[in-house]
Amino acid sequence: MPLYNRRPELPPTLPPAPLGLADLLGRVRQALQQQLADSYWVVAEVSELTVPRFAGAHCYLTLTEQTIDSRGTPVKAQARATLWSQRYQQLAPAFEHHTGQPLRAGLKLLLRVQVRFHEQYGLSLDVVAIDPSYTVGELALLRLKTLRQLEEKGLLERQKLLVLPLAPQRLAVISSPTAAGFQDFVQQLDEAPYDFALTLFPAAMQGDDAPASIRAALDGVRARRSQFDAVVIIRGGGSRTDLLAFDEYGLAAAVGAFPLPVLTGIGHERDEALVDLTAHRALKTPTALAVFLVERLGRLEAAFMGYGERVVALARGQLGQRHARLDQLSGRSRYAAHRQLDAARDALPHPRPPGRPRPPRTTAPLAQYLGRYRHQLPRAARRALAREQRGLRQRGRQLLSRFARHHRRRRENLLRRRFQLQLVLERHLHRAELRLLELSISSRQLSARS
Repeated sequence: MPLYNRRPELPPTLPPAPLGLADLLGRVRQALQQQLADSYWVVAEVSELTVPRFAGAHCYLTLTEQTIDSRGTPVKAQARATLWSQRYQQLAPAFEHHTGQPLRAGLKLLLRVQVRFHEQYGLSLDVVAIDPSYTVGELALLRLKTLRQLEEKGLLERQKLLVLPLAPQRLAVISSPTAAGFQDFVQQLDEAPYDFALTLFPAAMQGDDAPASIRAALDGVRARRSQFDAVVIIRGGGSRTDLLAFDEYGLAAAVGAFPLPVLTGIGHERDEALVDLTAHRALKTPTALAVFLVERLGRLEAAFMGYGERVVALARGQLGQRHARLDQLSGRSRYAAHRQLDAARDALPHPRPPGRPRPPRTTAPLAQYLGRYRHQLPRAARRALAREQRGLRQRGRQLLSRFARHHRRRRENLLRRRFQLQLVLERHLHRAELRLLELSISSRQLSARS
């Protein structure tokens, strides 16, 4: 008899019965519904977006994220998402209102999604909410990064160092020929009492093609830069979305590195684009830019009129002094002539006594000489007066040119000092803006973590 009990022999195990694909995918759907929460907040970038083409249509998105796994290998996560018609009509306008731009590909979003799995269509996400404040922070970070790149390369200050001519009248205008802002700009200059030579370089002022189109127009101006005093970039009004084209790094850098002063009037009252920061001078609207140019010429004309009046007053004073001197010389010459006549009379022989023979006539040549001197004296005085008048006119011209050069040097020095002060102020403003952006971003991140 054995010392231990033998184990009963078990029947051979059979493999589980195969499942149909529908059963397997149904189990996957059931497991996802049991294991996952109702919804999640997800950060992802929109790689593709299909906007509804008619009322009642849905919006379809492709969400992606570039990440690195535990082994350091780059991994790209991707999922389809759907924004149903009713939610799209609620979320899309609110997103555009808060961020200033519509939903589009390339944006990084914070979405609240529900995981859906269907046996036929596979895994997908239903978008139930979008947090626009996250996208605003991402755009602010991008703008701050671009601003730092421009500052590192010195492009925020290069245009400020250029000297705008005292009378900028030869203008290269970059705008759309059909834009209302361009028409307002031209009308404002036409109503001014000064002549402006405008050359239009057409460009698209909104949309994705706007930065490249404006850079191409700047290249056209660069080839003819000797023909212009300044470049004007104007755009008539529009939404905050249209302003994004003027925050593009390539366009802002092209404006900052341009060899001629660039003046901007892109028509937005509240926001300041990066192109405004790199330009020589930024005005809010095209009309304000036209008024600035007209007032600049008006101030120059008033200064020249004032100097002209001073020159006229000085010339009149000089003429008065010269006339007094001529009167003095004329009086002396008449006195000297009378003295010479008296001396000549005294030199004449006294009357002959009766019975005394008449002496020979020796005074006739002297009388003839005195007659010629009497006629020559007024001519000499007139010639002296003419010489003095010519000298006064020449001095007036010299004074006028001297005052013009002095005014130009003084004006350039004043403009240079003013631009230096503006440059210092803008540096402080840019630094303060950078600090405010960093503080707002850090506070937003802290609030998001909490």
